[in-house]
Amino acid sequence: MSYSMFMQDDMSFRQKLLKLNWWLIILICSVAAVGIASLYSAAGGDFDRWALRQLMRFGVGMVGLVVIALIDIKWWYRLTWPIYFIGMMMLVFVEIKGHVGMGAQRWINLGFMQLQPSELMKIAVIMALARHYHGASIEQARRLSFLIVPILVIFAPVALVLMQPDLGTALMIIMAGAAMVFMAGAPIWLFISAIVGATVSVPIIWQFLHEYQKKRIRTFLDPESDPLGAGYHITQSKIAIGSGGVEGKGFLQGTQSHLNFLPEKQTDFIFTLWVEEWGLFGGVFLLMLFLFIFITVLRTSLRCRHNFGRYLALGVGVNFSLYVFINIAMVMGLIPVVGAPLPLVSYGGTSMLAALIGFGLIMSCGIYRHSKVTR
Repeated sequence: MSYSMFMQDDMSFRQKLLKLNWWLIILICSVAAVGIASLYSAAGGDFDRWALRQLMRFGVGMVGLVVIALIDIKWWYRLTWPIYFIGMMMLVFVEIKGHVGMGAQRWINLGFMQLQPSELMKIAVIMALARHYHGASIEQARRLSFLIVPILVIFAPVALVLMQPDLGTALMIIMAGAAMVFMAGAPIWLFISAIVGATVSVPIIWQFLHEYQKKRIRTFLDPESDPLGAGYHITQSKIAIGSGGVEGKGFLQGTQSHLNFLPEKQTDFIFTLWVEEWGLFGGVFLLMLFLFIFITVLRTSLRCRHNFGRYLALGVGVNFSLYVFINIAMVMGLIPVVGAPLPLVSYGGTSMLAALIGFGLIMSCGIYRHSKVTR
């Protein structure tokens, strides 16, 4: 990697370090600390089981975040399409020789970790859409012909992700991509038509769903229909959240999680564990941290002087917020269980890596908000 990628004529290396968004770094570290504490509790007070690995991943990821942030945003603009196509190649490799786990083929075994390319692909899709709309006028963005590239950029990886199968991740890519297209100025009637079309097509789509996906939807509509089977996860999650009350049961005192009534407490249902132990106050505290992160990202986006950085920062922020909303809504029974991790909190290497890469790009947008990004 060239040293010139870190340097800009009007800024020294020290100046760029000082320009890092330290408030955002504090917020990220605070959320990660909640995750590490929750993983320590999930393991019954064993730091080595999950918390230590998460802490090591976070430390390595933060180094990567700083490196990414210090690279001039114009380099990320130039590298956008190579990154996108590398991501597509990894998704193809998953289909050919991917690691199979829990009935799905979603991972590449790197030895020291299981890499899930679909998580990284979300960032690549956002980068590609930000590049496509950089320099485009509102009139261009409203043209239907201008939507050909975004449609291909979004649905090419979606098709590969659905083959794994991973409907939840595919829907996340579609939602993040649609948000990018909307922010760029695509006509509102297009989204209304898409929603109406998807609603009308539900009976057809239903026929193509896997049986476990149909079961999740049936369970969401009637959790009591199979309380010891498909409805077990969400039923125990609601019990745990309710039992936490206002102040919670106390650190390491969550009965639902520590008596193993709560499944997947270290990954998808980690918010449930946190609220059971820290109650309503703890849940609101974590939500406020997430809200401050989004506000900080939004402020970075609005201060950016070029469209690539503006769209990129906002797109990554929206993707992050979607994960927060969907995970919390899922564990509360407001939407079907889709297997979405809580960013920076749930145990998982690739989800942590993807989140920190995204924040690194956001900080690069902030440091180089005046950079001349040209086609």
